[in-house]
Amino acid sequence: MKKIVTTAVIIIVIFIGVVVAGPLYVVNEGEQAVIVQFGRITRVITTAGLKLKIPFIDEVIRYPKKIMSWDGEARIVPTAERQFIFVDVVARWRIADPQKFYESINTVDAAYSKLAEIIDSEVRTVVAENPLIESVRNSNIIMERSTDIDTLGLGEIDTDIITSTVQTVSNHEPITRGRRRLAEEILARSARMVPEYGIVLIDVVTRQISYSNELTPSVYARMIRERNQIAMAFRSQGEGRKAEWLGKMDNDKRSILSAAYEQAETIRGRADAEATRVYADAYNRDRGFFDFWRAIESYRQTMPKFEKTLTTDMEYFRYLYSPR
Repeated sequence: MKKIVTTAVIIIVIFIGVVVAGPLYVVNEGEQAVIVQFGRITRVITTAGLKLKIPFIDEVIRYPKKIMSWDGEARIVPTAERQFIFVDVVARWRIADPQKFYESINTVDAAYSKLAEIIDSEVRTVVAENPLIESVRNSNIIMERSTDIDTLGLGEIDTDIITSTVQTVSNHEPITRGRRRLAEEILARSARMVPEYGIVLIDVVTRQISYSNELTPSVYARMIRERNQIAMAFRSQGEGRKAEWLGKMDNDKRSILSAAYEQAETIRGRADAEATRVYADAYNRDRGFFDFWRAIESYRQTMPKFEKTLTTDMEYFRYLYSPR
């Protein structure tokens, strides 16, 4: 009897232990799992739901099934011209093969470290193989600046000359690939290396590119120099227009003054002719009175200017002493 009780107690304890250990487990939506027995994978679970395991033997290791984001740190990278820039990239990835992932990396944190190692290496390689402009520009729209100049409301200013000056001063070289193509190349290079870890790399995007502290002053100095030279081109164009308008204004002034002088001389000639006619008419009516009046008018003009008079015995002063 005692033996039966002991056996029953042992069975009950084992049953309780099995229940406590949990023969059932749940795989949630967005999760996948591998079942490991003593370090060896026995099953891979990729569907959500209630699952069964062997207590104390099967270990359930869950991994996310969703797309995850990898956010790298900004790294200083040399370009083909040995100019150093900061490159900051982000990537999206997911675990495609949980078995390979467990066997090669095991944890998500380790996966982030491995992605950082792979992507940073490819970023350095791709950036170092290309000129600076390929990394910082994504198109050649900067070469098409004439339309921008046409919309500045410059009136009659020769926009062709200004556009030519802008393009010559700036000396922008066209790109052949651009930042987006470089990001696609980084993705292609990195994607070839991650499948062995059970990972799929979905995309790699360049989030930010900035100049290093050594390169920034020279870039700003070049930008200031370009802006100043373009401003000088505008000023030179304006000065040329100013000189043209001043010359035109001077010619118009001379033309107006010449026409006015001609008209004034014509009027003056007519007035002199009319005055001569009036004088002649008055002289013909009464010659004596006319001579007397002319002499008196002459005295009024000349006498106040005499400082002293030595003699008045002259024909000129005859009306001062004779009423006739």
